[in-house]
Amino acid sequence: MPVKMLTFPALDPVAIHILGFGIRWYALAYLAGVVLGWVIVRRVAGHGPLALSKEMVDDLVFYVVLGVVLGGRLGYVLFYQLGHYLENPANILRIWQGGMSFHGGLAGVLIASALFARKYKLPFLRVTDVLALVTPIGLFFGRLANFVNGELVGRPTGSDWGMVFPQVDMLPRHPSQLYEAGLEGLLLGLILMIAYRRGAFRHVGMMGGLFLAGYAIARMSAECFREPDAFLGPIVGPITMGQLLSMPMLAAGLWLVYQGRQDRFFNPRKIES
Repeated sequence: MPVKMLTFPALDPVAIHILGFGIRWYALAYLAGVVLGWVIVRRVAGHGPLALSKEMVDDLVFYVVLGVVLGGRLGYVLFYQLGHYLENPANILRIWQGGMSFHGGLAGVLIASALFARKYKLPFLRVTDVLALVTPIGLFFGRLANFVNGELVGRPTGSDWGMVFPQVDMLPRHPSQLYEAGLEGLLLGLILMIAYRRGAFRHVGMMGGLFLAGYAIARMSAECFREPDAFLGPIVGPITMGQLLSMPMLAAGLWLVYQGRQDRFFNPRKIES
C-alpha cells in the first residue's frame, strides 16, 4: 500500500517586495516576536513584583534585541561552523545569508539582561522571569519562518503526514519545524502562562527555570525528528548539537525551579526598593 505524502508548498521566503528590495518572512517573524513580547512585558512588568516604567521596558527591549542578534550569530559561528568562518571571517557579518543559533541568542539575552539589571539596580532573576514569559512567542514565529523557508527539515518518515521538501530530495520527511513551533512555542507558552496565572512570579527564578527546562525538553524531543545538519551530523552517538546544548539548560532550569520553589532567591528588601 503506497505511503501517503504531502508536498511542501512553493512558499516565497520573501514576504514583501519593494523596489527590488525583499523583506523576508524570517525578519517579520523576529519583528512580530519582539513587538508582541514588548506589549506583554509592558503589561506584566507594570503590575507584578518587578515594577518597570514604560521607558525602562523600551530600554529592556533594545538590550534584548542586541543580545538575540549578536548572541545568535556568534553562537552559530562557534557551535556549528567555526571552521568555515575562521577561513572566511568576513562572512560572519552576513547575517542576511542565514545562520542563527537559539542557544547563542539565549546567552546573548542573559548577558543583556544582566547589563540591564545592573544599570537599573534590579534583581537579575526578576528580569529573566519576565522575559521567559514572552520568549515562546518569538520561538513560535521563528519556527514557522523556518517552515516557510523550507529549512531545518525533518528526518525521513513513513508516516501519513510525511512531507516532501523538493529542494532537499523526494523523500517524505517529518515537518519538524512545525513540531518545534508547537512544542517550543504553543505548548511551552501555554505552560508558562498557566504558571503565571497561578502565581509563579511570587517565586523568584521560577518562570525562568520553567522556561529553561521546558525548552530543553521540547528541543531535545523535536531533535529526534529533525535531520541533523549535513555539515555537522550527530555529535556523540545519536546526540545532536541541539540536544547537547540543551542538556545544561535542563539542569539549570530544574535547579532554578527547585530553588525558586524554596524561595532561596527571595529578598523582599531588594524587590521593594
